[in-house]
Amino acid sequence: MSQTEKIYANLPVLETKRLILRKLTIEDAQDMFAYASEPIVSRFMPWEVHNSVEDTKGFIRGVLQGYEQKNKLTWAIELKSEDKMIGTIDFVKWLPKYARAEIAYALSHLYWGNGFTQEAAKALIAFGFEKMQLNKVEAPIVPDNFQSQRVLEKVGMVCEGVARQHFVIKGEFVDLAMYAVLKEEFARA
Repeated sequence: MSQTEKIYANLPVLETKRLILRKLTIEDAQDMFAYASEPIVSRFMPWEVHNSVEDTKGFIRGVLQGYEQKNKLTWAIELKSEDKMIGTIDFVKWLPKYARAEIAYALSHLYWGNGFTQEAAKALIAFGFEKMQLNKVEAPIVPDNFQSQRVLEKVGMVCEGVARQHFVIKGEFVDLAMYAVLKEEFARA
């Protein structure tokens, strides 16, 4: 079994000072719905606001199916002090042949401004460089997403440019600022 297959087959638990990054479970539905139902959280996301816990369960079932099919790298962000799932973080695209992956995340707005996303992103990026043999981790974001921009800069990413009308969010073409960090840069940060 290749390293790629091993990671997909057995998504590891990652732990930081305040967080546990682990597989999603259907039991996370209520916690996820609490933030996925908030328009402020989905504003810059391609997904629509969850209108019911059933919407959230459907999303989680899709992730669970991805785990089974060995094509999903999604971690729940669990806050240790509250034993509560407060967000998700993913490698939404992994290109082992090119030693590159793309990171994405969503966090409950009730926990914004506390460094949790930065802490989770640092752990996931470190895992990518150490265990997935990545050379580059990317994060395309909508240029107006200033909070995410600050998170990415704090984990050592730099903006490599803006791809015009590169993605569709809620039916509209949007520009994406292309952020990235190289393994050698992350090691120095």
